[in-house]
Amino acid sequence: MRAVETDLPEVLVLEPEVLGDERGYFKESWNATTFAGLVGHDVAFVQDNSSRSRGGVVRGIHFQNPNPQAKLVRCSAGAIFDVAVDLQQSSPRFGQWVGVELSAENHRQLWIPEGFGHGFAVLGEGADIEYKVAGYYSQSDDRAVAWDDPSIGVDWPLDGPPVLSKKDQKAPKLGEADTYV
Repeated sequence: MRAVETDLPEVLVLEPEVLGDERGYFKESWNATTFAGLVGHDVAFVQDNSSRSRGGVVRGIHFQNPNPQAKLVRCSAGAIFDVAVDLQQSSPRFGQWVGVELSAENHRQLWIPEGFGHGFAVLGEGADIEYKVAGYYSQSDDRAVAWDDPSIGVDWPLDGPPVLSKKDQKAPKLGEADTYV
């Protein structure tokens, strides 16, 4: 596996080695030792999550505060445009974002460390997304920032109006959100 840096140095695109032939392929999607070497420290994942979304869905920008969840995200069916936003007020990159296409075909994963928000848009007819998370889900810590906040300016690759949850429809703008210090 190799790590590809993004414009947000803490956020990495991980590309596994895929061994394929006429029968199909094999890949190691995660290895604790390899992963620690790529991100620079051990990460204790405590939960695996899966979601399925239909075409046109946008989820996010989600995070937990004060008990954050770092995430390793991959798309096991279909394709998504996956986004990480720096939500650390003390960061010189506060409010900046990176986005990358994750798909079943490209096998990429996105490492989103603590202090960052996460969102994605489904490309095509639908997608299955898998998350490894370091930190248990806490409903009382569940937070969001508006997916379309112009101060962040995510360039979502949408063909029309997105399908949004009620939570995402009423998420606050960055300046009003309970972000990290």
